[in-house]
Amino acid sequence: MKSENTAPDFTLKDGDGNDWTLSDHRGRVVVLLFYPGDNTPVCTAQLCSVRDHWSEYQATGAEVVGISTDSVESHKGFAEKNELPLRLLSDADRKVSALYGMKSWLPGRSARGVVVIDREGRIAHHKAEALSLFRPADEDILAAIRNA
Repeated sequence: MKSENTAPDFTLKDGDGNDWTLSDHRGRVVVLLFYPGDNTPVCTAQLCSVRDHWSEYQATGAEVVGISTDSVESHKGFAEKNELPLRLLSDADRKVSALYGMKSWLPGRSARGVVVIDREGRIAHHKAEALSLFRPADEDILAAIRNA
């Protein structure tokens, strides 16, 4: 990550193959939910919990996206199967995961982590889970969004 607090800009494809660029969302709080992989037990539980609390996330006005190293096609199927309301972004080359310090002990994966970026594009909250076995609590993410 950069030494200053500015969030590195990036563009990734979502599950529909559309580009999603961080800087396009300046002026809004943005939440990047990094997770190791689609259709795995902990990741599925994490993203379904976000789905189940979606009205609370929407009430904050934040843009919430999921990021993993899975393919666009994998994201599309995973989102449809679990009726996920958030966009899932494909970081297949792990460049964005590296930019945000989300290095995993799992080969080819990103770590599980949460990055909250404030309206000015600064990182307001950054937490990476080294083992990726425990999912972040929605209450903690929502509190970080409100504090941004």
